[in-house]
Amino acid sequence: MKEGDTVETIDDIVRGRVVKISGDLVTITTEDGFQLQFPASELVKVSDQPQIKVTNAEVADAKTDKEQPRKKITVVKPKERNAPKMEVDLHIHQLVPSAKHMTNHEMLNIQLDTAKRQLEFAIRKRIQKVVFIHGVGEGVLKEELKYLFRRYENIKYYDADYQKYGMGATEIYIYQNP
Repeated sequence: MKEGDTVETIDDIVRGRVVKISGDLVTITTEDGFQLQFPASELVKVSDQPQIKVTNAEVADAKTDKEQPRKKITVVKPKERNAPKMEVDLHIHQLVPSAKHMTNHEMLNIQLDTAKRQLEFAIRKRIQKVVFIHGVGEGVLKEELKYLFRRYENIKYYDADYQKYGMGATEIYIYQNP
């Protein structure tokens, strides 16, 4: 360390130029113009190279870039390969804003129309597995769904995964034509 060097203190945020060295004591002039004395062991010489100045806006931009989600590579587990690609929830509150003034017959027709429309969509888009969530209830919707599925030659239906849906869902498998 010699006179004219730029130094910083180890413990404080003080930066300045060395103006005098007498033994172990070093006198510096801070960037604010104050003269202070420090033991040489408490000072560190820093480069006189111009420092990179970064604005708060640039820091904020860098943080938001870093925080944005990255594309994840998903590994399909064997159990998930057999999982259905499509789920259709036929609970009436999922299909209409309010079922307050509807009869049971009207609700059932809406549920069946939705099921048929989604089934036709799955066939068009070549989706092989679809789960229709109908709930347990009295079993009327479940029986009507089975009647609907029997009208298609290329569909096999069975109860959906019990652990995931309980007794309230039916899964179908659509055989694809080559």
